[in-house]
Amino acid sequence: MILLQSHSRFLLQTLLNRTQNLEKGVELDHHWVEFDDVRYHIQVSMKNPHVFLLSVSLPTPSSETIFVCGLPFGAIEAIKAAYGNLVQILDPPRDGFNLTLKINLSKLPSNQEQKHAFLVKVASVREVVLGAPLRVVFQHLAARTVAPDMDPVVALVHRPNESFFLFPQADKVTVVYPMRFNDSIDTVLATSFLQEFVEARRTAGLNNTPPCSWSLTSPLELKGVPSDSLSANAGFVTFVIFPRHVEGQKLDRTVWSLSTFHAYVRYHVKCSEGFMHSRMRRRVESLIQALDRAKPDLEKKISNNRSFKRLSLKDSRTNSFS
Repeated sequence: MILLQSHSRFLLQTLLNRTQNLEKGVELDHHWVEFDDVRYHIQVSMKNPHVFLLSVSLPTPSSETIFVCGLPFGAIEAIKAAYGNLVQILDPPRDGFNLTLKINLSKLPSNQEQKHAFLVKVASVREVVLGAPLRVVFQHLAARTVAPDMDPVVALVHRPNESFFLFPQADKVTVVYPMRFNDSIDTVLATSFLQEFVEARRTAGLNNTPPCSWSLTSPLELKGVPSDSLSANAGFVTFVIFPRHVEGQKLDRTVWSLSTFHAYVRYHVKCSEGFMHSRMRRRVESLIQALDRAKPDLEKKISNNRSFKRLSLKDSRTNSFS
C-alpha cells in the first residue's frame, strides 16, 4: 500500500541545494501546496544565510478533531524526538501556519550520510506532525495498552474539514475512513476501486495484512459521531490493526500508509480516469481509421478494363435530359 513518498521532494531538493551552497547566501522565499492541502513556506534571508525557516499549514480540522496549540496531540513530542536540538520550534508560528521550525544549517552533521538522513527527516515533517497521534496510539497498542485519558473515539484530520476515526483498544485499533469525493465520476470509480481493494486483500498472499472491509453504511463503531461527519458518498473503509502490524520497523510504514490512505485512493481514481480517457481516445481513432478505409473509390475498375465514374444526382439529371 506504500505509494506516496513520505518526504516532500521539493523541500528535500531545496534543502540539499541550500546546504551545498551555503557560502553563496542566496535569499529564498517559496510557497507551495502538496496533497491533502498541506501548505509549506520556506524562507532564508541574506542577513542569516545559515538559518532556514520552514512553516507548515495543516488541513483545516473538522469540529470533532482536537488540536493542541494548533497541532495534533503528540506532535510537539514527535518533532523533538525526530529532530532533537538541531531544530527549534518558534512560538508563535508565522501568521497563517500551524508550525514554524528554525534550522541552523551550519550545525548539521559533517558526515554526508547522516546529513542526508537528517534532511530527509526534515522533508518528512508532514509525516512527523500528522502521524503523531497515530504513533502514540500504535505505540501503546504494541505494548498491549491504551494511552491514559484516551477517548474511546479519536478523530484525526487528513483532509480539509474531514476526519477519519480511531477506536483504540488494548488488543487492536479499529480505523474507519468516511470516503468523500466531490466529483460524481470520482465517486463511482472510488466505489468500484474500494470494493476491488477489499477483495484483493482477502487473497492467500496477503494473510498478514490488516483486515479490511468496505460498506455503504457507517459501521457500528461510528454510532454517536455527528451525522455531518458521516456524509460519505463512496462508503466507509475499515481497517483493524493488531499489535503485530506496528511492531518494530512496521510502525513507520503503518503510520504513513494510514495517514495517506485517502490520497492513495484518490491517486488511483485519477489514474483510472486517465486510463479510460486514453482508451476512449484510442478507440475513437481506430473507428475513424476504419471509416476512412471503408470510403468507396471515385473510380472503380471492371474486368474489361473499362471504368465508370460515380455521378452525383445533379449530373444524372443533366445527362437524362441531354
